[in-house]
Amino acid sequence: MKLSEMKQLLVERQIRLTKSLGQNFLHDGNQLRRIVDAAELKKSDKVFEIGPGLGPLTELLVAEAGEVLAIDKDARLVELVRELSGKRPGGILQVLNGDALDFVKNEPRDWTEWKLVANLPYSIGSPILVEMALAERGPARMVVTLQLEVARRLTAGPGEADYGVLTLLVQLSYRATNSFKIPASCFFPEPGVDSACVCLVRRDQAMLSSSQRPFFVRIIKRSFSQRRKMMLKLLKEDWPMEELGKAFKELPLAPGTRAEKVSLEQFVKLTELLTKE
Repeated sequence: MKLSEMKQLLVERQIRLTKSLGQNFLHDGNQLRRIVDAAELKKSDKVFEIGPGLGPLTELLVAEAGEVLAIDKDARLVELVRELSGKRPGGILQVLNGDALDFVKNEPRDWTEWKLVANLPYSIGSPILVEMALAERGPARMVVTLQLEVARRLTAGPGEADYGVLTLLVQLSYRATNSFKIPASCFFPEPGVDSACVCLVRRDQAMLSSSQRPFFVRIIKRSFSQRRKMMLKLLKEDWPMEELGKAFKELPLAPGTRAEKVSLEQFVKLTELLTKE
């Protein structure tokens, strides 16, 4: 769908875009194709799309995959995507009207055979990713477009400025295999920031058991609650100093270590040590 076609549709349907819903639609055909290519879709694939907007990505997904489930908070756009998709051949498409974050939280399902492919609304990008990444049965692959600064957090490593809570909560279950920048000019209306698409692939083996994951989340959030403070001092709010001392010695981590210097593997090992019975 070209930019001129988008503008025409909006005028014809008398649709005024709502800034609070993060309605910045990707119209650049080359970027849309790059996103679909990163998803490595097959006819047997099921795809979950959040925020289809006017449906340019949806159209490509339906053509490549066997089934697409799309959800949008704007009922006007849901009606439009349903109408447009009915005119084109392809896989099965179901378009829901609702809040994507509520849907993911309140309707837990087995996503293991699904792929999340979406230009995520900026306002819910991070919480959606965390929900999907921490799900017991998360998607096989997530190809998502986000604000550039959020995308950088997903691919960051220890010691980098963007490394933090989001990095670790997502990387526990997913590896970032590819990313590319998308200029603001590729969207309508143009957002005030650049974006990037990140491809996240589910790890072959879980790094922690489902019972240990809540402790990992707790450790990560507490460790980064005050970035300038020593991690050991922050964690003693939740664990006895004696246990923490033994765990830090075994890792080994110096008592003065800050969370931003600790790797994912070290946080995983710390979780295992602190959850030993």
